[in-house]
Amino acid sequence: MEPDSLQIRVHGDASLPTLIYLPGLHGDWLLVTRFRLAMAGRVRFVEFTYPNTLTWSLDDFAAAVEAKLHDHGIGHGWLLAESFGSQVAWPLLARSRGGEEADSHFAIRNSELEKSASSPRRLPAFHADGLILAGGFARHPWLGGVHMTEWLCRRAPLAWLTAIVSSYAVIARWRFKQSPEVLAALRDFKARWGEPLRHAAAHRLRLIAANDPRASARAATLPVFHLTGVLDPVVPWPAAQRWFRRECPGWRADRVVWTADHNVLGTSTREAVAQVLAWIGEGQKTGVRSQTAARELGPAPNSHLPPRIHLAEG
Repeated sequence: MEPDSLQIRVHGDASLPTLIYLPGLHGDWLLVTRFRLAMAGRVRFVEFTYPNTLTWSLDDFAAAVEAKLHDHGIGHGWLLAESFGSQVAWPLLARSRGGEEADSHFAIRNSELEKSASSPRRLPAFHADGLILAGGFARHPWLGGVHMTEWLCRRAPLAWLTAIVSSYAVIARWRFKQSPEVLAALRDFKARWGEPLRHAAAHRLRLIAANDPRASARAATLPVFHLTGVLDPVVPWPAAQRWFRRECPGWRADRVVWTADHNVLGTSTREAVAQVLAWIGEGQKTGVRSQTAARELGPAPNSHLPPRIHLAEG
């Protein structure tokens, strides 16, 4: 796998709803394998692995994602943004709202995103049908924790960090021993860990600390949902969900899974799959109703959001 290029994989038929996974701080599709397998036949699952770059901005990540989607003929779909992936989702949504104007605002630094050195290609803006945040956030609610984690990521001996990754892999291997493909993904995840990924993770943490996408979240009118595990020491979910309910006009619902941690897609896969599919179905029905009403009534002077709900698993 090339360290300086964005990788994409597409699973499933194009006739199915498209679900686009933007990974978290770890930056790859390996930890979402169990969730992807459970989604087989229900969605077209698109997944990414980020390059171990130390120079890309969040806008560069978004531009690269949009370019890869365009290359694969994917013009719209649902975004499933996990943790750090939420910070990539906000500029991607801004590009969608801004169309060609966003292309001039967000620089594309990677040469692979250009047809030639002198003529960058113009891409049709990707249209997000909805946004599902898995442990995601707008402005991180605990910046002190982000700075501390970035310092540890840079300064802690690599052997310590490797031991943490190895321990996680052992526990996950014990939990998911019935799935050979998941076990293979965990082995690959452990093998990927090293100095390049350590420095890339520290860079992503610096991007999180410096980023404030609250204006973009306040401008989001597409359906926005939030899924989290109750045992999440990485992103304080009460503060994150409270902010979305108060400030995001597109917010529809949130769900706290009481058996999950920060990696809610991997540690409570069955509950996560059921909830994500339910939200996609709700969003599709809302879209059909809106289109029908628009045809029957014509343009309305004011729009009204669907009722907002808060779900918690008991």
